[in-house]
Amino acid sequence: MASIEREKAIELFKKYNKEPSLFKHALSVEAVMRYFANKYNEDAEEWAMVGFLHDMDYEMFPNEHCIKVKEILEGEGLPESFIRAIQSHGFGICTDIEPITNMEKTLYAVDELAGFILACALVRPSKSLDDMEVKSVKKKLKDKAFAAKVDRSIINNGAERLNISLDELIKETIEALKPIQESIGLQKIS
Repeated sequence: MASIEREKAIELFKKYNKEPSLFKHALSVEAVMRYFANKYNEDAEEWAMVGFLHDMDYEMFPNEHCIKVKEILEGEGLPESFIRAIQSHGFGICTDIEPITNMEKTLYAVDELAGFILACALVRPSKSLDDMEVKSVKKKLKDKAFAAKVDRSIINNGAERLNISLDELIKETIEALKPIQESIGLQKIS
């Protein structure tokens, strides 16, 4: 059972974030978390809402990212496990909360990767994930000038934490994003 209804999560997110790119990122991570929850036979709606709200404090409180979210979500009555999962995605960057549960490890692994894959798709002639291959993403990962703010070590560490290969993590994340690609600014190939 989801800890928060999607409509309420959207309202809450928009209260603290106005930037359209952050909303697209929230939609992306929501979709990827739902996909992995279904794969692992977990609560897909809870995982999806954790993914959707993971950066809710980022725009308004950039210096308190992953910290302020605790206060906000406690005020909404959300459980500690939900809040901890969100806080753990900042492990080693802005928090010392290590991802331990499957939900936490997945969020940590896919957050940067979902944004990176979107950036990869946006520079493709097709502007689509339908023709995106794992090797294309890996090639861009090696190019340190491309999406330079993305910390590649987090993506690699995330795959290790999930005990899957980087190739599999990329492949599954691409698949998770395909159904929502038009809502995040990409094209569907007919």
